[in-house]
Amino acid sequence: MRRYGKHTDEDDIRTRPNRKGNRPRTNIRPKHEDAADGMVLTVDRGRLTCLVEDRIVLAMKARELGRKAAVVGDTVALVGDLSGKKDTLARIVRIADRSSVLRRTADDDDPYERVVVANADQLAIVTALADPEPRPRLIDRCLVAAFDGGLEPLLVLTKSDLASPDKLLELYGDLDIPFVVTSREELEQGAAADRVRAHLDGKVTAFVGHSGVGKTTLVNALVPDDRRRTTGHVNAVTGRGRHTTTSALALPLADSDGGWVVDTPGIRSFGLAHIDPTRVIHAFPDLESGTEGCPRACSHDEQDCALDQWVADGHADPARLYSLRRLLSTRERREGD
Repeated sequence: MRRYGKHTDEDDIRTRPNRKGNRPRTNIRPKHEDAADGMVLTVDRGRLTCLVEDRIVLAMKARELGRKAAVVGDTVALVGDLSGKKDTLARIVRIADRSSVLRRTADDDDPYERVVVANADQLAIVTALADPEPRPRLIDRCLVAAFDGGLEPLLVLTKSDLASPDKLLELYGDLDIPFVVTSREELEQGAAADRVRAHLDGKVTAFVGHSGVGKTTLVNALVPDDRRRTTGHVNAVTGRGRHTTTSALALPLADSDGGWVVDTPGIRSFGLAHIDPTRVIHAFPDLESGTEGCPRACSHDEQDCALDQWVADGHADPARLYSLRRLLSTRERREGD
């Protein structure tokens, strides 16, 4: 057996070869202190299109991020080739904390939540007043997701030339949600975009709505250089539209100081399996103080709920309590109910 003394020659020491390369394994990860900040604009099959300063850079997620995925709206740190030239690929090494998250599940029985947009300031819920008919339950679900994720809601009602908006607006009047009402002619001529733009300046706004309501037409008007030129039609038999947007995409708002529009695919369902009902109350500050006397894990829709007495004592409008409970119960109702 060979023995080594105090003054061994390093060339005499046998090392086990590394089959995967010449670099020894280490648990120390690089800090990437020189990484550049960027914003994710869209995600397509593992490739992320990011805005780095004024350049469009294609990137992929670094292996050390594990299962953590970046989504549209995320602020990320990138290294590698950031020139944005053809056939170059950067690497995303960090994902910053999110200020807000719009999430949904495929249905109420699906435990897997999908993050649609990160860091958006508001959610524009686009719905037609006719052709196709409005779906209040779907609007309710979008509102719950907005309140839960920290987004301010905005109602955009289209096709007012086919039906009056009064009935639908009355349903949401007690929620004090800002709204814009437009007609088909205004959408086509661009007048609708001007009125909607007044609510978007300087904000990141995610647009959602089921197919056929005019969402893509509106986005095209708000962003003239938008790559999504096609619009769909409504099926005369089913009353549903055809999907024309297949992935979320962030686009700079024209004539705006820092405004962004995030166009999302048309939705036919909005699952809320991920929603914690106790967070929805935060969107009702006039009622939140009244929950201090509620029993533990109160659903705010049961016999011992302290909100009933709070409202009865005149601290809040009964219509606001009705609106809260309608939204909370939307998880138990399907959109078509």
